[in-house]
Amino acid sequence: MLPIVVFSVLLVYFLLLLSIAFLTSQKSDSLSFFNANKNAPWPLVAFGMIGTSLSGATFISVPGKVGVSQFTYFQVVLGYVAGYVVVALVLLPVYYKLNLISIYGYLETRFGRITRLTGSTIFLVSRLIGASLRLFLAANVLQLYLFDHYKIPFEIAVLTTIFLIWIYTLKGGIKTIIWTDTLQTLFLIWSLITSIFVIYKSFDSNFDAILTAIRTKGYFKTFVFDDFKSELFFGKQFLGGFFITIAMTGLDQDLMQKNLTCRTLKDAQKNMFIFSIILVIINLLFLFLGALLYLYALENNIQLPKKTDNLYPTLAFYHLGWVAALCFLLGITASSYASADSALTSLTTSFCIDFLKIEQFPEKSIIKIKNLIHLLFSLLLFVGILLFFYTSDYAVIDAILKIATYTYGPLLGLYTFGIFTNYTINESWVPFICFLSPILTILIENFLPWLLNNNYKFGYELLPLNGLLTVLLLYLNSRKLN
Repeated sequence: MLPIVVFSVLLVYFLLLLSIAFLTSQKSDSLSFFNANKNAPWPLVAFGMIGTSLSGATFISVPGKVGVSQFTYFQVVLGYVAGYVVVALVLLPVYYKLNLISIYGYLETRFGRITRLTGSTIFLVSRLIGASLRLFLAANVLQLYLFDHYKIPFEIAVLTTIFLIWIYTLKGGIKTIIWTDTLQTLFLIWSLITSIFVIYKSFDSNFDAILTAIRTKGYFKTFVFDDFKSELFFGKQFLGGFFITIAMTGLDQDLMQKNLTCRTLKDAQKNMFIFSIILVIINLLFLFLGALLYLYALENNIQLPKKTDNLYPTLAFYHLGWVAALCFLLGITASSYASADSALTSLTTSFCIDFLKIEQFPEKSIIKIKNLIHLLFSLLLFVGILLFFYTSDYAVIDAILKIATYTYGPLLGLYTFGIFTNYTINESWVPFICFLSPILTILIENFLPWLLNNNYKFGYELLPLNGLLTVLLLYLNSRKLN
C-alpha cells in the first residue's frame, strides 16, 4: 500500500474522531470529563468497551500466538467470562453504592487515605506501562508503513500518535471517549471480519477443507489437561484469566470509569454481561484469523517472521493485497487508540480525583489543572513508548499480562481483604506491603521450581498468588473491627 494512501486513510479517520470530539464536548461542564454526568446509554458503553479491552495487543499478538500455543488462549478467555460475572455482581454494586468517580475512593472509605493513594499509585504505574505497550504497536505500524517512507524518526511517529489522542480527549474526556470508542470498535470488528474473508477467499479450497487443514496442523488444540507443570495447563490459564479480569477490569479505573458513566447499577451490569459475551466471540475470531494466517504462510512457502507479533502485518502488507492491508491498518489503529484514549483519560481522572480531590475546586481551576495533568500523562506515555521500543523482544500481549501479574496483585489483595473481611489495618504499612508482595512473588516464581527440582512453569497463576500474599501480609498487620 502506498504511503500516500496510508496517510489519506489516517487523515480521514482522525478527522472523524475530531468531529465526534467536537460534537460531544459541547456544553460539557468540568466534571463531565470524569463521569459523563452519569448519563451514558449502556449499549453504547458495552460496544465501545470491546475496543478498549482488546487493544492493538490483541489485534496483533493473539493471531500471532496461534503458531506457538494454538487455541489455548481461549482457556484464558473462558476465565475472563467468569471474572466479568464477579465484577458485575460483587464490585459494581460497591462502586455504585458509594457513588464513586474514582474506584479507589472505596479504599479510603474502607481503610483510609493512605490506602487510597497507594491503590491509585499502583493503578497509575500499571496503566502507564500497559498503555505504553499498546500505543507502541500503533506507533510502530505508522513508522513501518508511513514515516519510514519519508525518513521521519520513530520519536516523531510516537509524538504524533499521542498528540492526536490528547487533542480529541482534552475537553470531553470520558464523555467523548464513549462515542469515539464506539466508532473505533466498529472499525475493529469490520477489519477483523473482512480480514478473515479476504484470507479465506485466497485459498483454492472450500470451508470444510480449510477447517480440516487447520485441524491437521494442530492449530485447533484448545485445552491442556494432561500436564499441570505446563504454563498452558487449563487450570492455570482459566484461573489466570479469571483473576486478570477482576484485577485489570474490576479494579482498574480505566474500564470501570466507563461502567460508572451508566445511569444505574442495573444498566452497568447489563453492559458488563453483554460485553463479555461479545468479547468471547471476538477472541474466537482472532484465534481463527491466526490459524488462517499460519495456514496461508505454510501453503505459500512464506518464511515466518522471527517475532510472532509481526506475522499479521507482514502478510497483510506484503502478500494479501491492498484490502487486507487497509483492514489491518484500520484495525490496529482503531484497537490501539480505543485502548489508549481511555487510558489517558483514566490516568488523568485517577490523579485529579484521588490525589488532588479536584472536584472540590472552582470550575475554572478544575479545567486548568485537569488540562495540565492530561498533558503530563501524555508526556509520560511518550517516554514509556520509547523505552519499550528500545527494549522489546517478545509478544506484546505476553508482556502486558506478565506485568499485570506483578502490578495488579496488590490491588487484588487490598480489595479482597476489604470486601471479604471485617478487619482494619495499620495504614502506614500498606505501601510497604504492596511493594513487598510482588517481590515475594518474583522470588517464588524463580526459586520454587529450583528448590523442588522439577520443570514446573508458572503462568498467569502468579496474579492470584501475588494477591494472596498481599492478603496474608495485610492480615498480619490487622485487627478486628468492633
